[in-house]
Order: sequence, then C-alpha cells, then structure tokens
Amino acid sequence: MPIYIIDRKFPETPGEFLQAAPVGQQTMADNNTQKKKPHWTSLEIGLLTIVSLLFVIIVALIVLFITQSGKDGVCITADCTQSASRLIENMDPTVNPCDNFYQYACGGWLKKNIIPETSSRYSTFDILRDELEVVLKGVIEQRGGTPLFTVLQDVFEWPIATDDWDTNYGMNWRAEDAIAKLNEKYGKQVLISFFIGTDDRDSNAHIIHFDQPSLGLSSRDYYVCTGPYEEACVTYENFMTDLAKLIRTDRGLKVNDTNIRQEVARVMMMEKEIANATDTPEDRNNPVLLYNKMPLEILNNNFTLEFDSRVFNWTLFTNKIMDTVGIPITDSEEVIVYAPNYFKRLNPLLAKYTKRDVQNYMVWRFIMNLVVGLSKTYRETRKAFRKAIYGTTSEPAVWRQCAIYVNNNMENAVGRLYVEEAFPGDSKDMMDEMITNITDVFVSNLDDLAWMDAETKKAAGEKARAIRERIGFSENIMNNTYLDQEYQDLSYRAEEYFENILKNLEFGQKKRLKKLKIKVNKEEWITGAAVVNAFYSSSRNQIVFPAGILQPPFFGKGQPWSLNYGGIGMVIGHEITHGFDDNGRNFDKDGDLKDWWTPSSTQKFHELSKCIVDQYGSYSWDLANGQNLNGNNTLGENIADNGGIRQSYQAYQNYVKKHGKEAPLPGIDLNHEQLFFLNFAQVWCGTHRPEHAVNSIKTDVHSPGKFRYVNLLSLTVMHFCFMPFRLMSECVGYHYFAIFLCTEFLGHYKTFQSSPKPSSARKTPTWCLRRFAECGDYLRNRR
Repeated sequence: MPIYIIDRKFPETPGEFLQAAPVGQQTMADNNTQKKKPHWTSLEIGLLTIVSLLFVIIVALIVLFITQSGKDGVCITADCTQSASRLIENMDPTVNPCDNFYQYACGGWLKKNIIPETSSRYSTFDILRDELEVVLKGVIEQRGGTPLFTVLQDVFEWPIATDDWDTNYGMNWRAEDAIAKLNEKYGKQVLISFFIGTDDRDSNAHIIHFDQPSLGLSSRDYYVCTGPYEEACVTYENFMTDLAKLIRTDRGLKVNDTNIRQEVARVMMMEKEIANATDTPEDRNNPVLLYNKMPLEILNNNFTLEFDSRVFNWTLFTNKIMDTVGIPITDSEEVIVYAPNYFKRLNPLLAKYTKRDVQNYMVWRFIMNLVVGLSKTYRETRKAFRKAIYGTTSEPAVWRQCAIYVNNNMENAVGRLYVEEAFPGDSKDMMDEMITNITDVFVSNLDDLAWMDAETKKAAGEKARAIRERIGFSENIMNNTYLDQEYQDLSYRAEEYFENILKNLEFGQKKRLKKLKIKVNKEEWITGAAVVNAFYSSSRNQIVFPAGILQPPFFGKGQPWSLNYGGIGMVIGHEITHGFDDNGRNFDKDGDLKDWWTPSSTQKFHELSKCIVDQYGSYSWDLANGQNLNGNNTLGENIADNGGIRQSYQAYQNYVKKHGKEAPLPGIDLNHEQLFFLNFAQVWCGTHRPEHAVNSIKTDVHSPGKFRYVNLLSLTVMHFCFMPFRLMSECVGYHYFAIFLCTEFLGHYKTFQSSPKPSSARKTPTWCLRRFAECGDYLRNRR
C-alpha cells in the first residue's frame, strides 16, 4: 500500500510532552545539577522518544483517515471521487444486470461515445491510446512528404507504372535479387517470409526462419470475393489501378486504363492463388508442428521453386540478404521452415505467371503501405479500400499519424518522453505486489485441478514462479548514452518525411538481421513504454506491462484496490495464464519448446479445450453479418481471459482478508466486490464498425470485447463459475439459470439448474449485485 507521511507539529498542551524551560531557569537548573545523578537515564529518554513518536504517528493516521473519509466512512479523496464518477457515467442503471450486464456496465459509455470517422472501432483501449497520443503530440515534430519514384528504381521498378520494363529491367531480372532487395533493405516479406528469430527449442539462440508471407487483404478468406468480402476485393483492385495511374501521370507517361486493369487483374488472380496456397490459421496453432529445422541444403533439394523457368537458389537468396550485415551463409546453415506445405503449393502456381506478373505483385505489396507517407492525392487512392476493410471514411489527423508512426518505430526515444511526462514511478511497487499476489493464487489453484496429474502440476508451479516481470519501462531509456548509441546510425531531415520512413525501415531491418550470431538477450524489453497493452513472451517466459496501460481504468495508485484488481489485475492474470494456454503450454520455464506435460495431462487439456472452442464458436456477432466467432483461433486468448479474471478476483479477496474492507466510493451504492466486476466489465466497453467486425472475426485472435465479458458470466472454463448474474435465482431472467457450464476442467458438460425459481418480485440491479460474491462460495461447496 502507499505510505502517507504527514508533517505535523507536536501539541503544546502542558503535561502531554516535556516542554523547554525559560532560558534563565534552564541555566540555573544546569548549574545546580551538574554533580547529581541524571534524573532520566538514556534508556528512559529513548523509550519516551519512541512512545512519543508512536503517539504522533497514531494521531497522524487518525487525522489522515478523517480527511480521506466522510462521516459515514466513504472514501472522498480526489482519486476515489474520480473513480466513482467514471463508473457511474459509464453505467446504465435502468438496465437489470441480470438480464444484460454488458448494457448495465457500459450503457452510459455507449451513449456518450460515438465512433470517430477516422476509426474502425472505439473502446476503452482506444480512448487511452488517444490520450497517450495527445501527450506525444507536444514532443514530436511533424514532418513533410516526398515522392517515391527513386524507391521504385531501387527495387527494380513497378512494371505497370513505367515504360520499357521488359528491356530495362526484365532482361536481367532474378527472383533472388528482387525478393531479397525488398527484404534486406526494407524488411518487406513478399512471396517468401525470411526473418531472424528465436530458435523455439533453444531460446538463447537466434536462427533464420522461412515462412509464408502476409497478404494484401486481411486474411485468406477475403479472396473468395463474395458476400461480405466482395467490396474489399473490388476496392483493392481499384486502389492498385488508381495508384498506378497516378504514378504514370506524375511521371508524364501515357495512361491506358484498359492495359492497367488487365495487369491488375493478373496480379489479383495471382494473389488469390497465393492465398489459397497458405496454411489456414487453424493449421498453424501448434508450435510443435510448425517447427521444421533443416540445413539450407535440404531446403534447396526438397523445396524447389521456379521463377520464369529458372530454379530458385535458397542459399544465394539468403546470402543476398545477410551480405548487408556482413554475415556469410553456407549450405550447412541450420534454418527453421514454418510453412513447408506452403512452399510445396507455391511452385506449381508460379509456372502460370511471368516475371513481369511476379514483379508487379511484389512491388505493389511493398508500396501499398507507403502511400500513407505521401501527399494527400496519393493517400486518397486508398480511401475506398480502407472504408471496405475498416469502415473508416477519413484519415486520422496528420499529427496523430505522426505520433503513432514515431512511437511504433522509435519506441525507446518516445517512451522516455512519455514516462517523463505522464508516468508516476512509484506505480512499480504496487504492481509488484499485485503480480506476486496473483501468481500465488495461480500456483495455489493448481492443487484444485483434478484433471492434471502431480508431475505436471509441479512443473507448472515452477514455470509460474519463474515468470519474469517487466513493469512500466526499461531503465535503459532514461540513460542518454544508451539512447544515443541505439539511434546513432539514424540521420533524419525534417523536410523529408517519406525518406525518413525508408531510413527507419532499413535501420530496423539491419538491426534484426545482425542478431543472427548473437545470443538472445532475455533482459531486453519486447515493447516500448508508451503502449496501451500488455504482453506475454513464451520464449522468454516474461510478462510485460508498459507504462501506457498503467492508468485508469486499468490502474491508478490512488484508486481503490478493487478497481486495480478488476482492471490491471485481470490483465496480470491473463498474461500469466498465457504461459499455460494452447501455445504457451508447449514452452518450459526457460522459454524452450519442450514437452513437459505428461501424456495424460496433455490428453485432458486437449479434450477440455474443445469445451472452450465450442462455447465461443457458438456465439454469432450481429455486427459481422451474423458470423460466428472462431473458437479455434481465439482459444489461447479465451483461456487467458477466463483464468485471468478468476485469479485476480481471488487475489483481491485475499487482499481484503489481509488489509480489511475498503471505504465505499461516493455516490455509487455498490460494495467493492461489485466494483471489481463493474470495472472489469467497463474495460471492455466498446463498439465496432461492421466492416471492422468482419475483419476482426477473421484476423483477431481475441474475441470481441462484448464476448470477452459476456461469456464469463455464463461459462467459467478454468475452474468454477463465480459470476452470479446468470445464476442467481433471485434475479429476473430465468434463461440464465439453465446453461451449459464447462466446470473444473473435469472433461464433460453438466447443466446447472438453479433450485429456487425466480421470485415474482423483480429485484433491483443493486440488490442483484450484492449477491455477486456469493456464487463463488456456493459453487465451491458444490464441488
């Protein structure tokens, strides 16, 4: 807890404390007692001093309590008042929480928050990011933009946007050169994803990875180009067409609309086939199956690619990239291939397309994301496409784009500015305490898992205790020398915004490539400080809570602990649980890919995970044209959500047992257990544009905020249900009383029917909320 120190004067009432005698009397006393034995021994004087200090401290604490609490014990500090105000404003008290708790918790928020025209969604997270970016606005200077024609020449041109490509570039074109140039200089992964990453089975070493690339559209599902994806495909082709026309016009070249559209159609046809060749997200959920380690020689022999009837040399391609950082590569170099099936499917389709088609596609995929750094005319070419994907009709303000870009690309420099401007340093101690408490709960709960055997429980407890934590920011960013060294190879010109983007891309890629022969530094932060998010790294067994998320409603050093545990506490539990979800469970306490589970525990985990997959997969989202959530792709996040809130709730109960109940908040008739869940619910307040909802269903590994909360009211998949709103028989809404519960991870479904029928008298939301904490004890007894 925070320690309050009050500077107060001693009372002046005679008899309470020894008082100094007048000067004359004091001199006489000294003269008369010099040879006498002291009236007070040093021990007695020391004891009296200690007693006096204790008395003063007690008085100070009493005064402090009185000043921070009203006559009825209500907390009336500024933080408590602000917390209560925020909670009340976000609520809709006219709604019965037993019927619709999301509307009860977020109804006020939804009424007062309209999605900005520049955003595809709007939520608590986005508001905090907006506020964070406003802080950054004052410390980052806006830059201008310039054309990209020089860049096109550097990457062997965009055939569709220039004349005589076949003679000027095509004659000497080689796939190894063209693909490597985009990668080694700008970090762009097209056709082949090449990157330096941690060796999953040796988390202290870096290794070369080959994988399938990302696509121009949000996911492979979009390329059916029908139904909700039709507009995205049409605007995607128009975006490519309009950009090619604009470049040709600015270059003073003839614009033949028919020819351009024909070439664009071939690019689109090619990308559809590439999309179909990729593995589905469901096929990529198991890190054990993704791990295929082999020397480059095997890659050359077993994964042949032919471009324009010329065999692709994997070793040559790799060397062209690594030459930029002076690291030679031989055929014996060990690499990891994440997508062997993709590369086998890729070769047959390449035979259908010319080198001009391939170059058109690769450069298009590169420059489509660069137009944001150009003039308004160029940015306008993607307006309709962005509307089809995200639902937005206008671009964010230039200053906001600049703040976001610089924060993403110079995270340590910007993080330093943000920490100095907005982060209270003493938050770290409070976070340390919460992480310890929630970890203790997690380890303690392992004993209650009937489906997990003792050997696996022991290893799980060791892994949980070994989790490294990172809170707020790296101390390195406060060191000027460290920052100067990190950015010493970067040189910017204020009037060259576009060129600065390219310099950043090149700087970042060289930094990544240089890591190949360097041991992994597990003390290094995996994110910057000015970020509203939290992270778990399986290869480092590390949880990270940047300074950006350590603000209300998630966290506040002066807000009640109930709100902190319902906010950032839930996030802490969520990140810890990631170490044991469908992905994290495959990595041991040291971050190495290793099977540390017994076969019986593994089998039970897979059986019980199906419960979560089925439950979330049964939810349909009206904003996404009624599509169902993808229970498989969101499995890890759903496990983490369910585990995180339970652990945080138990940790808060332990906190209350140790420290006592907190003073009520003013103006809100809810106790702190109710406030815990209310704050948890309000964290997920938000809404989406329909286009973004469709996108999210296919691309986001998180369930939409609404379902991240609503499901926890009806189904607890980690241990037991402790949310009573769907279970309390006293609350109206009987459809909540017969629901499938996946409890205790026992491996089967069971139906819970509440015994007493709903009373005829409709209970108030507040009355229902007061039953909130009783469900946990009730179901614990049922076990």
